[in-house]
Amino acid sequence: MAGTDPVRRVSGEYLQVQTTTDSRAEAMDLARAAVEARLAACGQVAGPVASTYWWNDEIERSEEWFVFFKLPADRYEALAAFLAERHSYDEPEILATPFAAGSASFLNWITEETRPRDQAEVVAPADS
Repeated sequence: MAGTDPVRRVSGEYLQVQTTTDSRAEAMDLARAAVEARLAACGQVAGPVASTYWWNDEIERSEEWFVFFKLPADRYEALAAFLAERHSYDEPEILATPFAAGSASFLNWITEETRPRDQAEVVAPADS
């Protein structure tokens, strides 16, 4: 039942990592690939957002999509390397924010879903 799960103080054991892309398709691809690789338990895409920033000595404006990943802190290096390799930007935004606390069951789910699985345990989702 919602609201009965104890809160667990985690002091940086879990992270939300964010990046931005210039297309929803790339954002969705990064989210899915990171989750499939078990680098994150969840990848969420939000946007578009309007961004204004310096690039090559000029102010640029663009439409971007956020991708937010939930993961244990010990998976950060692998996710950051994955994003740096697969991202289309020369300088991708890869920022991590630690969780201070969270529901125990949600945090346990994050841990469970970012651990390697035996291929026999993996069940492909049914096509809709």
